[in-house]
Amino acid sequence: MIKLRKANGNGSIVKLKGNRRKSFMVRVTQGWEKDGKQIRKLIGTYATQKEAQKALIDYLDNPYDLDLANILFKDVYEKWSKLKYPKVSHSAILGYQAAYNNVEKLHDMKIKDIKARHLQEAIDKCSKGQATKKKIKFLFGQMFAYAMQNDIITKNYSEFVDLGKATEKSNREPFSNKEIELLWKHVSDIEFTDTIIIMIYSGFRIGELLELETKNIDLINMTMTGGLKTEAGKNRLVPIHPKILPLIEKRYNKDNQYLIINFKGKKMKYDNYYREKFIPIMEQLNMKHRPHDCRHTFATLLSNANANATAIKKMIGHESYATTEKIYTHKDIEELRKNVELIK
Repeated sequence: MIKLRKANGNGSIVKLKGNRRKSFMVRVTQGWEKDGKQIRKLIGTYATQKEAQKALIDYLDNPYDLDLANILFKDVYEKWSKLKYPKVSHSAILGYQAAYNNVEKLHDMKIKDIKARHLQEAIDKCSKGQATKKKIKFLFGQMFAYAMQNDIITKNYSEFVDLGKATEKSNREPFSNKEIELLWKHVSDIEFTDTIIIMIYSGFRIGELLELETKNIDLINMTMTGGLKTEAGKNRLVPIHPKILPLIEKRYNKDNQYLIINFKGKKMKYDNYYREKFIPIMEQLNMKHRPHDCRHTFATLLSNANANATAIKKMIGHESYATTEKIYTHKDIEELRKNVELIK
C-alpha cells in the first residue's frame, strides 16, 4: 500500500497494490489505542485519486456515521421489511419480494453509493412487464424513504426513475364459457376447483378469498364482505351468486375463522394455494390461466350481461369508487344483487 496524502491526522488516502477497479482507499482516524496506535475506519474505495480526495474532504467537512455509510441495499431491505410486512397483506408482501428479487445486482451495493443511474439501469434491464416495473419503482421509493428517515442517505434518487411507456398488451385472459362449464363439471371430483369458481363469481383475488373470515359471510342475506389492496377494495360487499351459494355453504363452518382452510384447519397461505391447488387444477384440466384471470372473468361476465357500471366498480373494488361512498343501504345491496345475478 502506498500512502498518498494525510489530512491533519484525521484521515488518509492509500493506493492499493494490484490491478483493481477501485484502487484508492480512504480511511479516517476515529480514536487512539492506549499504546498510541490509531483506530481507523474505512470510508470506502474509489476508482481515482480525485474521487478519493473528494470523499475524504466531504467526510471531514461533515462527518457521518461510518456504520450507516456501509449499509448495503439488502440491509436496508431487511430492516425496512421487518417494519413494513406486519402491516400489509400477504399478497402485497409477495409483490415486494418479487420486486426485490428482480434487482439482484443492487443487493450488495452500499445504499449511499446507489444513484439514479443504478436504479434506472435496474428498471431498464428488467425483462418483466410494466406491472412488475411499477412494483420495483414503488419498492425503491419505500426503501429510500426509510433510508432517509434513518439518516442512512441524504437524497432519494428513486423519484428520478422513469418507467417509460407501456408497450406490452395485457395478457389477462378470462375463462371461456366452456372452461367455466368444465370447472363446474369437476367441482366435486377435483379438490379446490370450487375456490376457482367462487373467485369467478365474486371477483375476489386469491389473497382476498384466503383472508375471507366466516364472520363476514351472511348466508341468510347471501352477502360476503372482504377485500384488500386499495381503499376502494377493502371491506367491499359482494352478493353471493345463487350458483356458488352451495359451494360456500359446504365450506362454511362457524367454528373456523376462515372460509378456506388447509388440512390442519388453519388459514391457507397464498403460495401453498397457488402451487399446490391452482396450478395442478389448471394442468389437470388443460387450461392456461393465472389466478387474476378469475377476477378478470367476473368483470367480463358482468360487462357482457350489461350490468350497471357503478355496481361493477363497487363489487370489484375499483379505485375510482370513493371510500366515502361505501355506505351500503338495503337498496344498494339489492342493486348489487340484481346486477351480479345477471351472470348466468
